[in-house]
Amino acid sequence: MPLALLAAVCVITLVSKRPLDIGFLLGAIPPLAVLSYGPVATAILGALVIGLQHTRVFHLDHPGNTDLLTIGFVSVLSVFVSYVRSHRDAQLDLERTVAEAAQHAVVPPLPARVGPVRCTGLYRAAQSGTLVGGDFFDVRQSPRGVRVVMGDVQGHGLAAVSTVASLLGAFREAVLDQPALPSVAARLDRRLCVDSAENRRPELFATVVLLEFSPDARAVRIVACGSPPPLLLHDGKATEIEVTPGTPLGLGLSPGSSYEEATVRLQRGDRLFLASDGIWEARDTRGSFYPLIDRLPDLADDDPVVTTRRVWRDLVRHCGEIRDDVTMLLLTPEPVSPV
Repeated sequence: MPLALLAAVCVITLVSKRPLDIGFLLGAIPPLAVLSYGPVATAILGALVIGLQHTRVFHLDHPGNTDLLTIGFVSVLSVFVSYVRSHRDAQLDLERTVAEAAQHAVVPPLPARVGPVRCTGLYRAAQSGTLVGGDFFDVRQSPRGVRVVMGDVQGHGLAAVSTVASLLGAFREAVLDQPALPSVAARLDRRLCVDSAENRRPELFATVVLLEFSPDARAVRIVACGSPPPLLLHDGKATEIEVTPGTPLGLGLSPGSSYEEATVRLQRGDRLFLASDGIWEARDTRGSFYPLIDRLPDLADDDPVVTTRRVWRDLVRHCGEIRDDVTMLLLTPEPVSPV
């Protein structure tokens, strides 16, 4: 903008057949330069403005002493403000880099494959500028097969990050030493109950769905703790897997043995689509829920990344403004042929 204004003033004065009293516009150039340039460039533009006012060819060579002093003072002040802004921007960039590193440490990028299962995830935090919110997912190899978690803790944004980190840590420990999914759910429930008591937040809870693929990826076991079950994509159709719902984690209402496990046999080409409440409960301006089950088959593609992006774009078109964390996880098991 400063360069455009400078060029416009020069061109207009050159093509005009009579002198124009528009030199005052040059006084806006140093303050505008503060928005885009550093102190050195701002100082150069300020000097250039004063120089142009003394160049006869532009017919701007009759400024009064007050005008020159005013523009000179504005230029010096602009250089100082530009220095302060540049220093602040550098500090903000450093803080943003540290924050992104910390958030990636909490929820690292999802690997493209874990054992015989291909993984594709998409996450959009409700709080702008953050990489982590109230939703989370993870896929880990365990001695008993690939285990998956996707959940949604109470609240969203940075306030939920500590709870997400605690649950993911508990999941990664339980993956290695717990013999079955119900016991993994019980471990997460205990972790959340302890955190809730320590923080004096009895209302703290989370909804979670857990999956365990058999070592040959020909079957999957599922436990739902207050979370919607996965969708099975098979032969161009999307169906909701029947899972007995358990209570959300953190309420201390269910012992580990009360979580019921469902087992589903898988065929080659089957895919499992997991979606958070941000998708299931999304509504348009008329209050209509997003029809995920109906639209998913038409949005599915051989490339799982394309599928998740299509669902995201379709969700935005349906709802307009997204006010909750949105998470989706597409799992493509590749069954191992029997020897």
